[in-house]
Amino acid sequence: MMNENVAVVVVGGGYGGVTAANRLARRDGVSVTLVNPRPDFVSRIRLHQLLTGSDDAVEDFGEVLGGNVRLVVDTATRIDAAERRVSLAGGGTLFYDYLVYAVGSGAADPGVLGAAEFAHSVSTLEGARRLRSALAATPATAPVTVVGAGPTGLETAAELAELGRKVTLVCGNVLGPYLHARVRRLVARRLAELGVTVLEGPRARVVEVTREAIRLDDGRQLPSAVTIWTAGFRVPDLAARSGLRTDAEGRLLTDTTLTSVDDVRIVAAGDAAAMTDRPFRMSCQAAVQLGPGAATTILRRIAGKTPAPVRLLFAGQCLSLGRNEGVTQFSYLNDRANALHISGRLGAPVKEIACRFTLNQLVSGARKATSRASHLT
Repeated sequence: MMNENVAVVVVGGGYGGVTAANRLARRDGVSVTLVNPRPDFVSRIRLHQLLTGSDDAVEDFGEVLGGNVRLVVDTATRIDAAERRVSLAGGGTLFYDYLVYAVGSGAADPGVLGAAEFAHSVSTLEGARRLRSALAATPATAPVTVVGAGPTGLETAAELAELGRKVTLVCGNVLGPYLHARVRRLVARRLAELGVTVLEGPRARVVEVTREAIRLDDGRQLPSAVTIWTAGFRVPDLAARSGLRTDAEGRLLTDTTLTSVDDVRIVAAGDAAAMTDRPFRMSCQAAVQLGPGAATTILRRIAGKTPAPVRLLFAGQCLSLGRNEGVTQFSYLNDRANALHISGRLGAPVKEIACRFTLNQLVSGARKATSRASHLT
């Protein structure tokens, strides 16, 4: 048992931050403070369901965070690595012995004329709520455009089309770039059944968004009462603002133990981390592995041991295509998609099981952390 208390600050309460905090809070002599701008945990893998009301995409932190983890509802504005302190937007300061950088990601700036003003996002809770309000204020027969054919774009398009919305999906190039060709055909067939118009090809790119239309690279102008931008993610610039080295996308550069290349007391987890020689896909699947990995790195350092490289193993990608069907794309452990899949009506419950399993992992981690705290009192 440690003789001195070690203070750990976790910046960000997403999948990576919560799993890291719960793992750390199980260890005697470690006090954990989690900083998050919202008072609730956002289940990002369900945000597309918020649009149609089949889920609110929110969980109480009391369910997913250990009772001995201190929650501070605020936004970190700067990390002072030399002084080991975090400045908060509310004016407060938190001091740490170790810091977990888990600020997550949001919608990327499209860099397209009119998109910032007229396009909606579904990558954050606030964006999804605004989009739901916009849809509610728009006639059910009005054209809706979804830009981007990654997981968020596919699920959003299918979710809205299943409710009878007239949806056009602009791929930017290829439908579901991660998917195996065989699975891609199944997804295309399901979207066609739902009435989604799919625009593919190198010139199927949006170059301008207006209040009532979009313009494509090939010159076509299509009516769009609501335009939803799902192409690309960005990370907050906290690391760069704090003088820490990042990659070109702004993610904190780390070694294979998730330790910042600038400071051994800063460890990253989730979408905002970038291993210098082992790039990985930004995803919930990665975050729930990176969080415990970051915690283990810190705990080994506290114990005077050398941290081991964090190894990520991927199983594939689960997609809901409306409430009634879905597809599970399996992959090799290195995250390269293969031909194995589950589709159709069996795919929907598999996706639901995956979502519930992820939440149950968080709840289980919280109970273990809370149990440790109760034994100490």
